[in-house]
Amino acid sequence: MRRETRLVTAEQPLHLAYDTALLDLDGVVYAGAAAIPHAVEALDAARSGGMHLAYVTNNASRTPETVAAHLTELGVPAAPADVITSAQAAARIVAEKVPPGSAVLVIGGEGLREAVRERGLVPVASLDENPAAVVQGYDPGIGWQQLAEASYAVQRGLPWVASNTDLTIPTARGTAPGNGTLVAAVRTATGAEPEVAGKPLPPMHRETVIRTGARRPLVVGDRLDTDIEGAFNGGVDSLLVFTGVTRPEQLPEAEPKDRPTYLAADLRGLLAVPPALEELGGGAFRCGGWTVAPREDGRLGFGEERGTDPYAGLRALCAATWSAADAGRPVPEWRKGLAELGL
Repeated sequence: MRRETRLVTAEQPLHLAYDTALLDLDGVVYAGAAAIPHAVEALDAARSGGMHLAYVTNNASRTPETVAAHLTELGVPAAPADVITSAQAAARIVAEKVPPGSAVLVIGGEGLREAVRERGLVPVASLDENPAAVVQGYDPGIGWQQLAEASYAVQRGLPWVASNTDLTIPTARGTAPGNGTLVAAVRTATGAEPEVAGKPLPPMHRETVIRTGARRPLVVGDRLDTDIEGAFNGGVDSLLVFTGVTRPEQLPEAEPKDRPTYLAADLRGLLAVPPALEELGGGAFRCGGWTVAPREDGRLGFGEERGTDPYAGLRALCAATWSAADAGRPVPEWRKGLAELGL
């Protein structure tokens, strides 16, 4: 059982300590059509050091071939087999529920249809084609007619599987409704609940391990509620990078399931030895030259010594708040301490 504070210390660079990186895509490797700064170089170095790179996404609309081609264009060489999608995890669940060769009502894009075909099932678009189950995933072309068709099928009692229930997705123009909003429409119409495949739930982790053969994986992501919680549910370590959704102020009061093992500004964290985290007693912690301790006024503050990496200071601050919460003690006021880090 891993200790609840979650942040631990590695004795070698992460790309050597773990055999496989299970990398989220949006906000970690790329943002829209462009690579995240430092991502291409960091991933190339990790791969050269012997780390297997796998790309794990809740996006069910694109095929692994399309995702791999996009990565390769960005300078991150990838084969379709390196890409694991929530569509594949959802299709496996469906295949375990229906006879081989069954028709399946697919509410989603080509990525979901391909995943269904891969499992020996037949994707169809209408309840009139006698499907044995319904599988639903995000696609920007989904409209009322498709959602109504799913609702009619679910009302008939067909098994209903959703690739994920992410409420939002990042786009080049901002945040947009995700598959969770489309699932909610069918849920509202039927009163039913789907079985969900994607992060942070175990079916996605199972699919990833089956396809990669990872023995000591490291989940790398930018979201607490999918990537980090998914790692927690799978019982594996995780690296949180701050190039996507999560902001530093979300961490100090995170629940145990949302606490990453390691922190880094970006994917260069794969190539570094995480600075040692030391518990000093009295609720104080030291990491990377930063020492944080409770003050008499109830605040957490840093000593005069300053490290060069503010994320090491964030590790120390989070260790202090998490250890207090886990021990049932009042959590010291941490916001001014966070401000001292300039994050």
